[in-house]
Amino acid sequence: MLKIKALFLFVALLSFLSCDNLNSTRIIRLGHGLSTSHSVHQGMVYFGEQLEEISGGKFQVQIYPSQQLGTERQCLELLQIGSLDMTKVSAGVLENFSPSIKVFGIPYIFKDKAHTFRVLDGPIGDELLNGTEKYWLKGLGYYDSGSRSFYTINKPVEKPNDLEGLKIRVMESQTAIDMVKSFGGSPTPISWGELYTALQQGVVDGAENNPPSFYLSRHYEVCKYYIIDEHTVLPDVVLMSTHIWNTLNEEEQNWIQTALDLSVIEQRRLWMESEQESLEAVKAAGVQVSYPDKSPFSEMSKSVAEEYGKDPLIKSFIDKIKNTD
Repeated sequence: MLKIKALFLFVALLSFLSCDNLNSTRIIRLGHGLSTSHSVHQGMVYFGEQLEEISGGKFQVQIYPSQQLGTERQCLELLQIGSLDMTKVSAGVLENFSPSIKVFGIPYIFKDKAHTFRVLDGPIGDELLNGTEKYWLKGLGYYDSGSRSFYTINKPVEKPNDLEGLKIRVMESQTAIDMVKSFGGSPTPISWGELYTALQQGVVDGAENNPPSFYLSRHYEVCKYYIIDEHTVLPDVVLMSTHIWNTLNEEEQNWIQTALDLSVIEQRRLWMESEQESLEAVKAAGVQVSYPDKSPFSEMSKSVAEEYGKDPLIKSFIDKIKNTD
């Protein structure tokens, strides 16, 4: 409790210090949980550069990476009360705040990469972003976060049954918990910043994430088996506090949206490069990377889609995504 209070006081201090009374420059404070070497952070740097240029210097972006302002969940809570301006979170964390986002956590809902982008960049993606506003969160766009796959410490996972009895770290995401359970594993929610130590100490037997996150977190130093089963596609979502967004005039809102749209293009380009580089790097470090038949995983996890399909809201989005050509 004391840590949370200290965090809120720290962010409030940042808010005070960022108020520039000497000129008209407005500071946008953006907090996230990834390292500065991650393509997401680099995309945000590009966003800041574009926004400053488009606005003629009227806006500047200050970025606080690596959970400096808290976990993804804490950053969302700061946005909701207007103590932080912007953040990036995984859709898996955002589903706790905006229920319709749960649709992204359903295993194998997307056919391929092209299908994913058609959904994210089309009316379905816009509808899901707009749905966050009632929770004081303005959805601005989707950064690429690739597909998530399992990595383990002591043994490879070549088929779903290999997960039975294994403690697998997941985000604070009910869909992720249900997905791991569908494979027979034991889902264990742990903060991203605490995961390396948890793997090292054997608190969990493995985790699941995309190649750049696996590599840049250095989890490959502990986990020597990486199975590319690509069970879920959870985009990173860039959001602004509606408390801030609603104080902006239409021109200023357009500046921010245009700069963000440009950064999405740049981040996705950087992501493609980092994904391949990361796989090559972990292989060179001695990680056994395998590509199993996905059909047993897809078949066993159908129960997740069936369960969430009982919710009319989620069912409507499942149908829309499946019917997107």
